[in-house]
Amino acid sequence: MEILAAYDLTRSYRDAAKICGVSHNTVRSYVKARQEGAQSPLARRRGRITDPFLPLITDWVEQSRGKIRGDVVHEKLLALGYTGCERTTRYVLAELKATYRARNVRVHRPWTAEPGLWLQYDYGDGPVVDGKKTVLFVAWLAFSRFRIVLPLRDKTLPSVFAAWTGRFA
Repeated sequence: MEILAAYDLTRSYRDAAKICGVSHNTVRSYVKARQEGAQSPLARRRGRITDPFLPLITDWVEQSRGKIRGDVVHEKLLALGYTGCERTTRYVLAELKATYRARNVRVHRPWTAEPGLWLQYDYGDGPVVDGKKTVLFVAWLAFSRFRIVLPLRDKTLPSVFAAWTGRFA
């Protein structure tokens, strides 16, 4: 949104600045120029001292998968002729790491079962009977309070089918 349009909408320097993503002082200079009948100041981007080293820092963030520390980056940059302070290095590195995390985030979407449509089963360790270890066959229906727990001698297919047949026959 244009700065002057945002100011006309809100009638507040700070609110217009939040909408446009600029400083409230910038909004004030634009409004002042309009009131005086002058042309609005041209927006210009000032370069940073880190701009020549930005591809290198980005590459280090990619190689480290976003784990590289600010002091390490600053030491490497000093060896390459960087004259800025560590605070500036950390500031730029934080932006690059945030961008890296945003691009490489793992989205977790939990599985939600619909009631009555999913039956799950699993095995557990059972007690030792007559010197032989047993297997507990555990089955449950989604959203059900009840569980089916049956002791089996082993996990072979005939034993599992016998457990299912015994429950659903």
